[in-house]
Amino acid sequence: MATMVGTQKDLVSLLNQLLELDYDAIEAYKAAIARLKDTSDRAQLASFMHDHERHVRELGDAIVGMGSRPSNGPDVKQVLTKGKVVLSALIGDRLILMAMKTNENDTNTAYERAVNRTDLPQDLRAVLERNLTDERRHRAWIAQRIEVLNAAAHP
Repeated sequence: MATMVGTQKDLVSLLNQLLELDYDAIEAYKAAIARLKDTSDRAQLASFMHDHERHVRELGDAIVGMGSRPSNGPDVKQVLTKGKVVLSALIGDRLILMAMKTNENDTNTAYERAVNRTDLPQDLRAVLERNLTDERRHRAWIAQRIEVLNAAAHP
């Protein structure tokens, strides 16, 4: 699912869209963790979910600091992000991780667009850059894990 998050002209709208994307990610991680068979993969995804929970707190604080009201939960994309994981679970861990990678592709794209804005206050830029670093780390780990599972399936 290609995301349009990060293209909003208004800064508060952008932050609320990122916030909703992180809420969506949390729901997808919950679904993946509940369905993965590998315990170490579940533990790693739980740590990534905690990163997304921190993103939600920090973005919410930034929005409040700008005098606006933050979104308080996932948007309708949650059905798609979580749904991919649920359907993939029918086939196994590798496909669950592949679904999670597509979700992380969206969060990476959104945060990359956000940090490239020229109108960010320095403290907010630091938060968004830290979140982007998390997103890149999540995607890289998932991609590496998929490679390992692919190699095991096709020796």
